[in-house]
Amino acid sequence: MIVAMQAEATEEQIQQVIERLIQTGFNVHRTTGSLQTILAGVGSPSRFDPKDFELLAGVGDVVRISAPYKLAGKSFRPEGTVVEFSNGVKVGGNQVVVMAGPCSVESREQILTSARQVKAAGAQFLRGGAFKPRSSPYSFQGMGLEGLKLLREVGDETGLLIVSEVMEISQIPVMMPYVDLFQVGARNMQNFNLLRELGVVKKPVLLKRGIAATIEELLLSAEYILSGGNYGVILCERGIRTFETYTRNTMDISAIPVIKKLSHLPILGDPSHGTGRREQVGPMARAAVAAGCDGLLIEVHPNPDKAFSDGAQSLFPEQFSQLMSELRLIATAVNRKMQ
Repeated sequence: MIVAMQAEATEEQIQQVIERLIQTGFNVHRTTGSLQTILAGVGSPSRFDPKDFELLAGVGDVVRISAPYKLAGKSFRPEGTVVEFSNGVKVGGNQVVVMAGPCSVESREQILTSARQVKAAGAQFLRGGAFKPRSSPYSFQGMGLEGLKLLREVGDETGLLIVSEVMEISQIPVMMPYVDLFQVGARNMQNFNLLRELGVVKKPVLLKRGIAATIEELLLSAEYILSGGNYGVILCERGIRTFETYTRNTMDISAIPVIKKLSHLPILGDPSHGTGRREQVGPMARAAVAAGCDGLLIEVHPNPDKAFSDGAQSLFPEQFSQLMSELRLIATAVNRKMQ
């Protein structure tokens, strides 16, 4: 249930409503927007009547939510969520943010060169895997802690924020000092123990859609993180598995406006994993911005043909630079901004 307080509601009135929700059997999540305070009552009390709350002082509107996701739904934050980072970069709102870099950290020279190249082209985040989930146990699994240290060192040197994938609960404390944004990959979208643990950390989380997940399942996975009190969740459409074999996945561009309608959470597009083919990355990136995404996650490598992983879907630096120029034009056309 969602209780929208009146704009002029006092703190005392808000606390009285919170106490009443708790007495009824709800867990309460509070968010304060620019115009009003929203209280989300999460749970399944056996008996309650929304009309009982409509009569309380300071209450503007009461909505009984039928969707299984309460905190990820649009009504919890009608104005939308903006996730802000320590250097002032914001994901959500009017800005289209770009996170770019190689699939995995391979060496200091490789990650530093990558960082300088994507920074020059306009990216705000450096992406790079230190721990790599691979389909084959014989493939490169990442540099681990050493890779994290290189990411942090290069991020500090270039001024880029760091996003890297977390695969299991034990990696969270290891990664905390080195990353600005935890990435949960498609394989872990329904790793609910991991999601619960990320819900109690005070660091934003980028949650990718699973390879066969519905939009509702993605939002329910986000709900696990939000219910723990971590509201810094960013979603990512990275393609789903269909009967098509020409591309690695089928990038569901329509998911972007659908999620914008259903949820307040920012959403990125990942055309690299969405297609798995270098020549398709640009068209799908342009389509994602036109569809209303809040940012892009793009793989860029100084020499993709020699990349340890995912070279076929990684852009050359000059391709990325050209793409960024094109994306700025599209962003302007849909009343968005890009760096």
